[in-house]
Amino acid sequence: MRLPALALALALLPATAPAQRPSTFRVEETTIPAIHAAFKAKTLTCRQLVQRYLERIAAYDKRGPAINALILVNPAALAVADSLDARYAREGPVGALHCIPMIVKDNFETHDLQTTAGSLALKGWLPPRDATMVARIRAAGAIVLAKSNLSEWAFSPYETVSSILPGYTKNPYALDRVTAGSSGGTAAAVASNEGTVGLGTDTGNSIRGPSAHNALVGIRSTMGLTSRAGVVPLANGADIAGPMARTVADAVAVFQVVAGADPDDPVTAPARDHRETDYRTFVVPGGLKGARIGVLRQAYERPSTDSEVVQVFTRALDAMKAQGAVIVDPAGIDSLPTVLRTTGGACNVFKHDLEGYFAARGPNAPVKTIDEIVKSGNFHPLAQTRLQTAQATTVQPEDSPACQSREAMRARLRVAVLALMDSLKLDAMVFPTWSNPPRLIGDLNTPAGDNSQTFPPMTGFPAITVPMGYTRGTLPAGMTIFGRPWSEGRLITLAYGFEQATHHRHAPASAP
Repeated sequence: MRLPALALALALLPATAPAQRPSTFRVEETTIPAIHAAFKAKTLTCRQLVQRYLERIAAYDKRGPAINALILVNPAALAVADSLDARYAREGPVGALHCIPMIVKDNFETHDLQTTAGSLALKGWLPPRDATMVARIRAAGAIVLAKSNLSEWAFSPYETVSSILPGYTKNPYALDRVTAGSSGGTAAAVASNEGTVGLGTDTGNSIRGPSAHNALVGIRSTMGLTSRAGVVPLANGADIAGPMARTVADAVAVFQVVAGADPDDPVTAPARDHRETDYRTFVVPGGLKGARIGVLRQAYERPSTDSEVVQVFTRALDAMKAQGAVIVDPAGIDSLPTVLRTTGGACNVFKHDLEGYFAARGPNAPVKTIDEIVKSGNFHPLAQTRLQTAQATTVQPEDSPACQSREAMRARLRVAVLALMDSLKLDAMVFPTWSNPPRLIGDLNTPAGDNSQTFPPMTGFPAITVPMGYTRGTLPAGMTIFGRPWSEGRLITLAYGFEQATHHRHAPASAP
């Protein structure tokens, strides 16, 4: 189903509401516990909270600094807030995310808001149901406040630009800089306090890179712990969805709601045996004391690595040592180039996975094939080469020597990472999420610095990025904490310990 043009135009306008007694509650840099405490104290209503965020969106997203993070604002947000206020008065909070306004990347299906994956080819598409993660946050009481911009089809880790929304999404810490990709819209919106927390997706970088560029916490889980059902795919073998937030505790609060097995995503079957009962219990102080943490220099050392990033990372290691961590430096895999070697050329699964996704949607699918998308011309020029390369793919992944070689490489890398961690008795390994500061918008020539593509996505093991400081005075940098499969609880404790010891996160000046 496609939205009529007038309805779509109205949906893109900021929601408005009758005046209500002002609250003194400040949404800037607030947290889920602070919001819930204000509800309990009756100093804040859900409507007031949502209205404050809508005012910030109106002031900062398309006006003022024009961060340009959002594709669509939910026109029903205030009505949903009113219903939550009424229910709260009758029976208390709906769930763990009661009235938490969330920014959702626009490759998550939402039954009541268009889902575009950043492409004009999907403009106006209304899926019949929510993605599993969206359904779970809504069941826990959250409000989908807005759908956020992404690099079209989640292609680019470097910048956030699409055909569905004119212009680039800007980094709120430096408006001439990128947000990384592809979940840059979620990152910029959460960083500039246009919503409380957000959802992103990560195939090779796209939760962790934007989080690092925007002084956020981002969680990429073990493959199989979180569902991708209802998320437009880029590569099913690596796609993972998860939370992005300003604090570890808020990211974990969302993770607790969304993690777990889902019959609509068979890869999550092992989560039945591996999911922790409550990930929030791992948000405890002192978690770095006695932890053995390896420095994975192979992830970030290269000739183009920025010296300021290395300085910031060195200070992060010192901060962990001061909290009682044992830093093992270096922690490396012998013969890594041999482990990573593949043959047979490129393995391109996008056509297979995307066309399978649309086939499963039957008559509701807005398009059926890559060929249809390319012929329509409804895409950003930066997406053209990727689309045409996918269009030319004729071999199914299971029959592709390149894809078979890549899967064999992934298996070798998993074995090598576990052997390394076991030999050094490591709790986790760390490295700068990016080796270089955020690029200038439009710059595709200077070093990018993305360190996220190899170890977590190729192994399927979990990683959390946390703010570790700033370069050039104002540009955020992040540190990745990477661990064994199903070790999210341990990584959360380490990330929280580092966050509480350093408190690097601060709001961007562009959105006061």
